[in-house]
Amino acid sequence: MEYSVSFEIPKWPNSGETLEPINMEIDGTQQQSAAPLLVEEATQELGSEPYDDEQPSYVPAELVKPWCSNDASALYHCYLIQMKPNFCYDIPVNDIVLGMRSELDCDIANMTFDLEVGRGTITVNFKKAAEIHLSSEQVLQCRRFQITIFRILLDHELQNLGKVLERLCWGQNLGIESIDYLLLPAARMHQRLSIIDWECVTSVSFRCEENSEYHVDCSSPKNCSGVLHTKNGMVCTCRIQNSLVYTPHTGLLYCITGLLDDLNGNSLLIPRGRRARTYKTHYEEKHGIKLRFNQQLLLKGKHIFKVQNYLQSCRQQTERDSSHTSVELPPELCSIVMSPLSVSNLYSFSFVPSIMHRLESLLLAVNLKRMVFDRWTENVTIPAIKVLEAITTKHCKENLHLESLETLGDSFLKYAASQQLFKTYQNDDEGDLTVKREKIISNDALCKFGCDRKLPGFIRNECFDPKSWIIPGDYSGSSFLNEELPFNERNIYIRGRRKVKGKRVADVVEALIGHFLAQVDLVHIPYERHFQVQPEKLIDVRHLESLLNNYSFRHPHLLLEALTHRSYMLPQIPGCYERLEFLGDAVLDYVITVYLYNKYPGMSPGVLTDMRSASVNNNCYALSAVKARLHEHILASDNVHSNIANTVNNFERLSMESTFGWESETSFSEALADIIESLAGAIFVDSEYDE
Repeated sequence: MEYSVSFEIPKWPNSGETLEPINMEIDGTQQQSAAPLLVEEATQELGSEPYDDEQPSYVPAELVKPWCSNDASALYHCYLIQMKPNFCYDIPVNDIVLGMRSELDCDIANMTFDLEVGRGTITVNFKKAAEIHLSSEQVLQCRRFQITIFRILLDHELQNLGKVLERLCWGQNLGIESIDYLLLPAARMHQRLSIIDWECVTSVSFRCEENSEYHVDCSSPKNCSGVLHTKNGMVCTCRIQNSLVYTPHTGLLYCITGLLDDLNGNSLLIPRGRRARTYKTHYEEKHGIKLRFNQQLLLKGKHIFKVQNYLQSCRQQTERDSSHTSVELPPELCSIVMSPLSVSNLYSFSFVPSIMHRLESLLLAVNLKRMVFDRWTENVTIPAIKVLEAITTKHCKENLHLESLETLGDSFLKYAASQQLFKTYQNDDEGDLTVKREKIISNDALCKFGCDRKLPGFIRNECFDPKSWIIPGDYSGSSFLNEELPFNERNIYIRGRRKVKGKRVADVVEALIGHFLAQVDLVHIPYERHFQVQPEKLIDVRHLESLLNNYSFRHPHLLLEALTHRSYMLPQIPGCYERLEFLGDAVLDYVITVYLYNKYPGMSPGVLTDMRSASVNNNCYALSAVKARLHEHILASDNVHSNIANTVNNFERLSMESTFGWESETSFSEALADIIESLAGAIFVDSEYDE
């Protein structure tokens, strides 16, 4: 789809000149609003107020809800988070259920992305599952589960868990607005009466007295009585084999994966480089603990997993993974924290903070997209992931960032401003047009434009730290201020403030323009120049057209203007090529940038910039002019022609194997490069601004 949009020029200080905005069309339909990311206030003086780099950090309203325990029930939209490891590992990954109070945008509900794990990648898929009603008691139970499992994974201790769970009940009674969604273990396929594994959810409420009896359907290992003595008391073996335990003598947490068939307290422990001794002796000598139940089989435990930023691109596993090793634990020294809880569930939940950070970021992108496009009367398909790319800086160290889109947007702004100024100020010379263009597309102007639209709150400019991730339902000092977004009635929440440089805001504006407006055409304004001479009397129009790929000029006077140097001025010619050069420079820059961006979509921003520089430069243009023998048709003074002749002589001595136009072996007359740009401008105007 192609759009025609308005580009409004600000009032120039002390000039009194203003320009009325041009109407925008989409598929021929008149729109009352201007292009969403182009300057709208025609009389506004840009960049006049100082910028405050203390800016808000937004949280999507979809994630913040009040909950009151007096509510009988709540509706949750459930999505299955499916994870597929692309590597071999002895611990499988389980699905997670995400319960949202608001339905996700269709652009997000089916998203797919990869997590960068040290040993490979995990592909994450979202899938709409069901809508369920949960009672207030069930919601409280779910919140207790997710707070417990995430506090354990993030803190690796139990010290603060009790206080956090106390605040949970306090917050629910007051109906405080907080991050509210549910993250729960998914039921296995053969248990799918419910998509939620409720047995695992209730693992937080483990009570020894309910699990001390030997269950008929559980199979105990040989040499095991069926029940074990633990810190909690007598517990059935099936309840401890998939559990999370705490050992007070070390202060560590372990995930129990089973019982060791041939090891008990009397078995020999053979540490590396030390004397052999029994486990009973080891615990007495090292910890001063006398084991009372020596005949009990030892438990096989794994260190709990470390939560990391799995969105970080090319993340390498730089430290030893302690969760890969196992330890032997006497049951009587273990206090059960959660049961049943498999090591697979614990492993799977360690990836969830990174997954939810990506979801939160995408929801911010969706909110920004709605804020921008709610004013458009036509439906326009804008992928949320591309908006996210436009608001993500390289500081996030993720596999997407704004630099390529910023390059595209920067080129488009130069092109759009140049075209509009060229058409509007038809009596201004190149210098005046350049000054006005710089005021429009300066970083200060773009930053103010972004701030007026509350754009800084959407910008992602920090690497994700799982420690700062807010656990849903955790009222540990988190508070959110409600803020209304401009242009619509949508609200968003502020979680705090952080520093965002003004240059960063300008970069994001350019990136958003690069994404939204890559297909924009500006409304046609006739270009009027009054020539009192027939072009054919001064230049060979037909021959020149053959040199320009047989392009036929509707208005040959544009060709004459494009070849007229300022040193060759006749009363019959109203101006030299500099105005067309001003326009052609921007057109060539933009067209080549768009071509490279679309031709090589995976190209890094640095390579994109280098390739553009290799194509868009004076030496390259000058060589092209000489090869096409365009220099023979320039209308200029004898001095200019003398410089051109020297350039041509040097060019004929150059080796054709030398770098073409980029870091070349000689210097060139500026007039040669200028006419390539002026001819591009002339063709652009003559074709009624058809790219």
